[in-house]
Amino acid sequence: MEDLDVVAWIQVSDGRMLAVRSRGRDLLYLPGGKREPGEDDWSALSREVREELDLELDEATFRELGVVRAPAHDQPRHAHVRMACFTAAYRGAMAATGEVDEYRYVGRRERHLLAPAAQAALDLADRHGLLA
Repeated sequence: MEDLDVVAWIQVSDGRMLAVRSRGRDLLYLPGGKREPGEDDWSALSREVREELDLELDEATFRELGVVRAPAHDQPRHAHVRMACFTAAYRGAMAATGEVDEYRYVGRRERHLLAPAAQAALDLADRHGLLA
């Protein structure tokens, strides 16, 4: 089985990581998603964040934080998710749009609310000293 290959935005505020809940999902995920044909990481992530949260990412601050791999949740055709995680500053007022029903900031104590790949991203952010 091939990994589901996605990009994700790690946004931390007050030591807590941003997560979103897509329509019909039980767990929280990171903003981001699959690349469209021909898209690079920056193009895919900036498009996904615009579609999901109505924000514009700042390309000058776009940095890769790392790649995580974890069991896929709610993805019957994929056993694992390979998620390239990036940070970037943003402009705009955050709003749940598109397929996103809610967004919230989570800390270590809310880990159980996150899908496995988002849990791995939380650990990655923690290793980089981003969490409180």
